[in-house]
Amino acid sequence: MNGALIRLQCKMELLRIVRNPYFIFWSLVMPIAFYFIFTRVVNTGSPDADAWQGHYLMSMTTFSVMGSAIMSLGIRLVQERTLGWAVFMRITPLPGSIYFFGKMFGQALLHLLSIIVIFTAGYLINGVQLEAWQWILSGLWIMIASAPFLALATLIGAMKRVETASGVSNGIYLVLALLGGMWMPLDIMPPFLQAIGRWTPSHHFTSGGWDIAAGNLPELRSVLILTGYLVLFMLLSTYVRKKQQAV
Repeated sequence: MNGALIRLQCKMELLRIVRNPYFIFWSLVMPIAFYFIFTRVVNTGSPDADAWQGHYLMSMTTFSVMGSAIMSLGIRLVQERTLGWAVFMRITPLPGSIYFFGKMFGQALLHLLSIIVIFTAGYLINGVQLEAWQWILSGLWIMIASAPFLALATLIGAMKRVETASGVSNGIYLVLALLGGMWMPLDIMPPFLQAIGRWTPSHHFTSGGWDIAAGNLPELRSVLILTGYLVLFMLLSTYVRKKQQAV
């Protein structure tokens, strides 16, 4: 019985997310458009075009997955609560654990879809060539290291209004992308922005992909900082939700 419920819940979550125009635009169309512009249209002056194409492919893939986590999950949680869906689900026979598992499973499949689509776009647009282990490891890194942004999405999902959550998530997403060096190298930014950017979760999320594309493993510092952000966002989200339930 539980197996059937899990499959049905996962299917419903996946259908609901795919039909969200935010996912299509922010997670697929925009990253691929940026990738095409900054590798085929704009001359970045990179001395090694092949390395730059692989480097920027990781930037746009992490940009896509981060957006899917923050925008899709966070806003959807607010929508469900404001419509009373979350309360309704609590009085149904569906266990809360299956409801939560369905959300995380659907989000994980969307992240996998984004990775496959953008990696394929990189190969088709520029013929990006990586070793098999680099494709696999970078995909696994992006899937696993996106956890802090899922935790951040649950924090955004605690907001009371969809309009507020949409504006805040958009702002956070774009600021993290800029300061994380996803759009342009941190080295060309003012020193004070570089100093801030090197402590953002987006920078360490992306730099792990850059390291793998360059033939290395992600740095331990990136793993530790991302873990720290994951714990911080989870604690904040739990605290806020407990405060809301106590009111």
